[in-house]
Amino acid sequence: MRIAVTYDNGMIFQHFGHTEQFKLYDYEGDELISEQIVDTNGSGHGALAGFLNMADVDALICGGIGPGAQNALREQGIMLFAGVQGLADEAAQALAEGVLAYDPDAHCDHHGHHEGNCGHGEGYGGNCGGSHRC
Repeated sequence: MRIAVTYDNGMIFQHFGHTEQFKLYDYEGDELISEQIVDTNGSGHGALAGFLNMADVDALICGGIGPGAQNALREQGIMLFAGVQGLADEAAQALAEGVLAYDPDAHCDHHGHHEGNCGHGEGYGGNCGGSHRC
């Protein structure tokens, strides 16, 4: 299984659409075989699902993610584990072991009226869905 984690300085990056790096983990069962950090080369939102598909990713661990990106991942056959925070390495190992705590309802809602800021600015309202951090 190949797991991708949105990555920033060892931590799970909290906004899928602005991810500049993924850390990729290859597992056989729950044993880590290899890992590498890859740059997205400026790909954003929709292009990231294709990027992950081209990298043969089976599952993605991330923080906040919008519904469009969720649909794109689903169309690529990539399992999504959103709403995760903390260390990337620990999250990947937890997923491989089948014990990862995640929030299937975590999303980034650019049109909501909740607290939080995605960093998108005025065009998106700058809002994230409720308590979920983007």
